[in-house]
Formats: sequence, structure tokens, C-alpha cells
Amino acid sequence: MRRTFLLEIVMIAVAVAFLFPVYSLVSLSLKDPGQISRSPLALPDPPTFDNYGSAWSAAALGPSLVNSTVITVVSLVALIALGSFAAYFLARVQSRLGYGLYILFLLGIVLPFQLGMIPLYELVSDLGLIGTHTGMILFYTGIQLPFTVFLYTGFIRALPREYASAAQIDGASHLTAFTRVVFPLLRPITGTVLILNAVFIWNDFFTPLVYLGGSGYETVPVSVFAFVGQYVSDHGLVFAGLVLGALPIVVVFLALQRYVIKGFSSGLKG
Repeated sequence: MRRTFLLEIVMIAVAVAFLFPVYSLVSLSLKDPGQISRSPLALPDPPTFDNYGSAWSAAALGPSLVNSTVITVVSLVALIALGSFAAYFLARVQSRLGYGLYILFLLGIVLPFQLGMIPLYELVSDLGLIGTHTGMILFYTGIQLPFTVFLYTGFIRALPREYASAAQIDGASHLTAFTRVVFPLLRPITGTVLILNAVFIWNDFFTPLVYLGGSGYETVPVSVFAFVGQYVSDHGLVFAGLVLGALPIVVVFLALQRYVIKGFSSGLKG
């Protein structure tokens, strides 16, 4: 009984630690500058929603949300298509080539992409893709593909080979067997791939700042950064912009969170 009580106390403390930043974010977004300076941690009294309207118009969050959505969605489609097919090859082909390619993808996870920022920027610039959606989509697809292949490979190795073999015996090609039989079975890990990559791409600040800054195609984090200056920062607008920018990805995460643990556990089991 005492052990259970102590465990509940620890769990409550952990929950408070995780919820406190969320409370601060929402609370500060509902305060005017006077309330923020007087009592930043107190409840808004009275709450005001003016910051949300000002943040939406001043930071042009509407176009920024569209830019973030286009870049995130197209990048996810490319990652799921390329990553799942590459992982199927790596998981099913038992050869030195397959093993070597898998190790190469693992190196892509270990090595930080910041090491190649300058060469990547020069390459994207030479292709004329600076300040475009296409440049960002290609960047995110290349950067996140090793991680995506790693997740898919572990899950596919846990699947029985008989599913695809039965389809091939009936006359299906490798591509047909993958698209019609194997890929529908990848729904749990696809949810994991989707949410983890979506959170990374949506919340990334540094890369859009470098590749899209001043182009008119800024994403939400870059647009919210416009409220932060060297000498003056409007914290109410900053936090309101953060709440508006975080809402879409929070909704997606809550809708797909059950797939994250399910996908990881299935992959680790294999």
C-alpha cells in the first residue's frame, strides 16, 4: 500500500512537470503585457484573446500554416513511399549488398546532418531551389529517410515471409506483393513513421530559417520568430503564435499516438 502511494506521488509529480510548460504557454498567451510583467505564472485575470488575432495577422500565420502543411505532407508521402519500399528490400534480401546498404542507412542516423549544412546549401542553391517548397521537401526526405528505413526494416523483419510468398505463387510480382499484401500490414509502423517525422518537420526552425528566410514561404516557427527582437519581445504574441502553430501537429499526434508504441513494440519484437 505504501509503495503504491509513493508511486502515485511520483507519477503525479512527473505529470505536473510535463503539464507545467503547457499551462505556462496557454496562460501567457491569454495575458496582456501588463499581466505578464506583474504575475507571469498566475491565471489570466481577465483572459484576453486579442493576442491570437494579432499574432494571426502580424505574423501572417495563415500562409505560414499552408507552407508548413504542404512541406510536411509531401515530405511524409515521399518518406513513406521510399522508406517502406527500401526497407522491404533490405529486410527480405539476404546478401552483402543488402547488409551494406542497411549499415549505410544507420550511419545516416548516427551522423548529424549539421555536418553537411554548407555543402547541402550550395547544392540546393546550384539547383535553384533556395526559397522553394521543393528544396525543403527534398531536404527533409533525404535527412529523414535513414530513420524511416530503420523503423520499417525492423517491423518488416517481424512479418512472416509467407504472406508475400503466397501472393508470388499466385503470379504476383514483387512490387504487387508489396503494395497489395505487405504494405497494408505496415499500418502500425506507418503511423509511427508519420507522427515522428511530422513532429520533426513541423517544428524544425533552423533549416527553414536558412533555406526559406525572406522568401515569403516561411514556415510557422520562422514566422513566430518575427515577434522576438534583440531589444523588444512581445511575449503574448509569441506564445499565442506558438499555440496556433502547435495545434495542428498536436491534433495529429493525439489521433495517431497509439500507433507509435504499437509500431515500436512490433519492430523491437522482430
